[in-house]
Amino acid sequence: MTSPNIVLIMADQLAPHFTGAYGHTLVKTPHMDRLAARGARFDAAYCNAPLCAPSRFSFMSGQHVTRIAAYDNASEFPATVPTFAHYLRLKGYRTCLSGKMHFVGPDQLHGFEERLTTDIYPADHAWTPDWEMPDERIDKWYHNMDAVREAGVAATTFQIEYDEETAFFARRKIFDYAMNKVAPFCMVVSFIHPHDPYVARPEWWDLYDHDAIDMPGSPEAGDPHSRRLMKGIEADKVAVSDEEVRNARHAYYANTSYFDSKLGDIIQALEESGQLDDTVIIVTADHGDMLGERGLWYKMSFFEHSARVPLIVAGPGVVNRTVSEPCSLVDLLPTFLDIAGGEWPDLGMPLDGRSLWLLARGAVQEGEGEAICEYCAECAPANPLFMIRRGRFKYIHCDVDPPQLYDLKADPMERTNLADDPVLAERAAAFAAEVKERWDSAAIRENVLATQRQRRAIHAAMEAGTLTSWDYQPRREASQEFVRNHMDWTEAAEKMRFPPFARKT
Repeated sequence: MTSPNIVLIMADQLAPHFTGAYGHTLVKTPHMDRLAARGARFDAAYCNAPLCAPSRFSFMSGQHVTRIAAYDNASEFPATVPTFAHYLRLKGYRTCLSGKMHFVGPDQLHGFEERLTTDIYPADHAWTPDWEMPDERIDKWYHNMDAVREAGVAATTFQIEYDEETAFFARRKIFDYAMNKVAPFCMVVSFIHPHDPYVARPEWWDLYDHDAIDMPGSPEAGDPHSRRLMKGIEADKVAVSDEEVRNARHAYYANTSYFDSKLGDIIQALEESGQLDDTVIIVTADHGDMLGERGLWYKMSFFEHSARVPLIVAGPGVVNRTVSEPCSLVDLLPTFLDIAGGEWPDLGMPLDGRSLWLLARGAVQEGEGEAICEYCAECAPANPLFMIRRGRFKYIHCDVDPPQLYDLKADPMERTNLADDPVLAERAAAFAAEVKERWDSAAIRENVLATQRQRRAIHAAMEAGTLTSWDYQPRREASQEFVRNHMDWTEAAEKMRFPPFARKT
């Protein structure tokens, strides 16, 4: 049996709660809806770090954040860490990336044979937090409330331009694979929307009745980390009006529909190129967005709107079902290897995830399922934070904060902290013991501080003198594109036509 193609489409900062595919009554996501209607929808999928780069490094490598020191948005992703792109190449796959992956460091491929676009964010150490000054705001790149106060409509933004390019080059490569009979291939198409700024084009904004946009439904959180986040994004001193909140949510919904349209473009290219039936499609995100719930915005929190992600799998062999057991993005690497079939290649590192392929094909879950999440970046209290989701319960720990325990089946909005509930004392104690066994908080803290010092020193040196940029420069050879004098233009026209013209015999 030929291995199927794998196409993963990733959104940035998309909480499943704000999609039609996961039941939101307003948000229009018709392409996600159709995939879910014929595929497997995972209803308790989590990122492994609620921040862009750490989540993506974890997803690529199948490793938890602290295992590979992927602490924040300026942590280097070492070239020595194997990724699913490396392993799939060993399985005979062509590997390609179009769009964002926020790789930091001189290796900007990490196993992908081709990268079709540059990245949208810098590849250096400029965005390094400083846990030695945890109360300091770095205004140049810290989130603030401007994205909420300035939400609205525009003809274009840097994010729109980026996603248009990402989709265009991905679509072109899909047809190129078909015309040159390249199979199997693994392509990641990674968009920046609906990540803030919350600014949408008019046609997507106009999909929604502004007055019908729902408002946040959760009361403000009073736990220490939420208070730190509110201070970090200046929500503690910059008031936003109800109309500004509604504008931000309106634009986010609009940009979610825009992302969904790009998903549709990729599916259409696969269908028109005759490759859809041979392709497993996965839709997910790097993390969610609080979007005003609990008074919080953006991510960096373990609450559901920040830490949960959509995960839909559709394609050959996948059954139509919903999976309620917890899982996470580190599970995708072993899932890809099982999709590829046959023996796995020798692994360069032990994996922290487990394959979801049998679940997608209809198998019964063994056990409660779990997701492990870690946070070691800005707005942390100079100490790491940890989350364990197992079965219906979520446990959140930080050495300097009171623990949190939520029963997500009975309390999906996480309104009641059960950590001190005597009925659940045994479960809370078991979680606390597991945290102590699984993580050495003091050692992690010292390593975070050490890497931050290293990166700040390197960045200061790179800013002095001649800069050698790590930002990815897409490779193009204009002399080989379209029609050139070393080729017969009729042959070029025939080669680049799909389906090919059926000549009469």
